[in-house]
Amino acid sequence: MTPTSALPWSAERPPLMLAPMQGLTNPALRSLFIEWVRPDVVFTEFVRVSAVSRKRIAPGDLRQMAARENGVPLVVQLIGRAGESLVEAAERAQSHGAAHINLNLGCPYGRMTTAATGGQLLRDPDALGRILPALRRAVSGTFSVKMRAGYDDPRTVFDLLPLIEGAGVDFIVLHPRTVVQEYSGEADHGITAEVAARTRLPVIANGDIVTAEQGRRILRETGAAGLMLGRGAMADPLLFERLRGRAPERPDRKEKAAALRRYLASALERYLEVFCGPTQVLNKLKAVLAAIEDPTFVAHFKELKKARTVEVFAELVDRIG
Repeated sequence: MTPTSALPWSAERPPLMLAPMQGLTNPALRSLFIEWVRPDVVFTEFVRVSAVSRKRIAPGDLRQMAARENGVPLVVQLIGRAGESLVEAAERAQSHGAAHINLNLGCPYGRMTTAATGGQLLRDPDALGRILPALRRAVSGTFSVKMRAGYDDPRTVFDLLPLIEGAGVDFIVLHPRTVVQEYSGEADHGITAEVAARTRLPVIANGDIVTAEQGRRILRETGAAGLMLGRGAMADPLLFERLRGRAPERPDRKEKAAALRRYLASALERYLEVFCGPTQVLNKLKAVLAAIEDPTFVAHFKELKKARTVEVFAELVDRIG
């Protein structure tokens, strides 16, 4: 197919995107972020593509397919290996309303199905040479990739750039670590700058953006078209507003505590509506806590992680200060 949709962001300013984080950025949490800080673009968690089921995408995932979520462009991220099944999944996603499709080339956790997927595909340029053009032909809207810089060599991205450009990909989200690094060390945004300089495609910088100062510096020094916020946003949803200059860049403890109370209380309220039973709700909330890397409230987090009921969790949230 010939692409007909524009990029899923406005040209007025560099877009700030909410990263797809498996087990975290579910529809309930995305709705919280959209209502509170309105990212310019949101992504689904990765949608597993089955190579054996005719339906390719699980019914629960299909219910998430849409072009926009509460008015914000929604990108559907697929993860899989077989080109035929990925193409069929993209077509099925679009038939259920998706307008923006992204291929995961970054997941560092190995085999997500019966074959290597995600970041493992960076080791197989021949497979990518078949998959990317086939997906481009199948996707009528925008088609993008979210990738690591390489599997074990951070220079791999430069070998793959001609393939990515030649396939007609619309934009790249780059996390400049290798797959084997997982989340250790530091994201090397010198690589982001080099990629942005070498390609005509918009490059969205992702990785280790936890303060507004860092985000602005990365935009300034790399030439990236925008930012994708992951763990930094999980720890501080107001990071979106800090980057826009609409919230204090360096909040004090009182401001942080107020934001954290609102964040966790809102997440609890939404999770109670969509998840099955208090145990699942608590597990989902504790996954959010695990993603917050702020030493300011360590003692509070320890108490929250020990909570056995949602009532106790709610009481502990009220005490954060």
